[in-house]
Amino acid sequence: MKKTAFVGVLLIAAISVGIGVGRWWLPVPGSGDNDSAAAEQSVLYWKAPMDPNFRSDKPGKSPMGMDLVPVYANEAAADDLSIVSIDPTIVNNLGVRTASAERGILSRRVETVGYVGYDEDTLHNIHTRVDGWIEKLSIKAAGDPVMRGQSLFELYSPTLVNAEEEYLAALNSRNTALHKASWDRLIALGVTSREIERLDTERTVNQRVLIFSQTDGYVARLGVREGSYITPATDVMSIAELDRVWILVEVFERQAAWVKIGQRAEVELDYLPGERRRGTVDYIYPELDPITRTLKIRLRFDNQDEILRPNMFARVTIYGTETPPVVHVPREALIRGGAVNRVVLALGDGKFRAQPVKLGIESGDRIEIRSGVAVGDLVVTSGQFLIDSESNIESALTRMEDNNPDTNPPDTQTKAEHAGHTMSAQDELMDHDMEPSQ
Repeated sequence: MKKTAFVGVLLIAAISVGIGVGRWWLPVPGSGDNDSAAAEQSVLYWKAPMDPNFRSDKPGKSPMGMDLVPVYANEAAADDLSIVSIDPTIVNNLGVRTASAERGILSRRVETVGYVGYDEDTLHNIHTRVDGWIEKLSIKAAGDPVMRGQSLFELYSPTLVNAEEEYLAALNSRNTALHKASWDRLIALGVTSREIERLDTERTVNQRVLIFSQTDGYVARLGVREGSYITPATDVMSIAELDRVWILVEVFERQAAWVKIGQRAEVELDYLPGERRRGTVDYIYPELDPITRTLKIRLRFDNQDEILRPNMFARVTIYGTETPPVVHVPREALIRGGAVNRVVLALGDGKFRAQPVKLGIESGDRIEIRSGVAVGDLVVTSGQFLIDSESNIESALTRMEDNNPDTNPPDTQTKAEHAGHTMSAQDELMDHDMEPSQ
């Protein structure tokens, strides 16, 4: 009897200890659900209702002016609608190519166009210091080549004839002062030393005075013809050299700070594809064009072989200032939008996601990414527009399904059963009305 009572006491004690341990080990009913609900109700971020790619860490307005919608923890996985999964075979058929985001120095390259012109520092304008008539013109048209010392035209001027006769008279009088004054007058009227030496030797006056070229080059402008009457104000002709040329270009206002005097520039011509010639930035004009809002820049190029000719069209690259190391991707990977620019990231296993980015400078075929892409990320460079459009379509359809209460009614089976009972009641009523009266 005592043994039976002792066993009962032990059994009651074991049950009590088991209940206590169970209560300590297991959570209080409802507490886990509350913790889970609290976690699910925590806001991770806010998104734009019409653009899931726009996210913010605080409430506010979207670029379209709509209130941002909170995204909770339990909705985060389903909210990443921008991820698109594509079968690897389809990816291969679409020709999707990727490139890695890199970090390095970019040169602020300016791509522009320009026109070749004469180096105005080499222009030589021909004027006379007396009036007269052009009796014989050796240069017939603009563009003719001339050499230093070549005769340009013959000038008949009564003023020069009288001055030469006075010089010969002073020479014959052996009056040193008069001879010096006559010699100075001939020099002032533009007579060359060679012509004065001829007067000293031949002691005869030429009715026509030869005008010679003082430089090599080409006739850039011809303003007279044979028989023309000219004065000191007449622009007879201009001679320009082609061993150096200018190229005048224009750059956008936002690129004006990138260009400095002395920077390297390269030019490519249509009729010499693949050949690039190097020059320097020679001068930056002080004001912008008020209509085009561009800044004019002058480049200087050596042209000993005379390949560059005035008025030629040229594609120009100016290598501006360099940036510190930045993250950059191929420019072809960028998808430009009205409010948000983005790239498509390749996540692996056939998954892709449209990623909003903030842009920096463009340098040739590379573009700086200030935020949104890290070094080593794979961006899609071919087929990204198709993937991005697919992502936007899926996001829009998912939002429409979530906002439409009739798409997936919560109690479809209950409603169907209720409809079935209603139809059965209507059938019974009809049958009752159709029975003949007794």
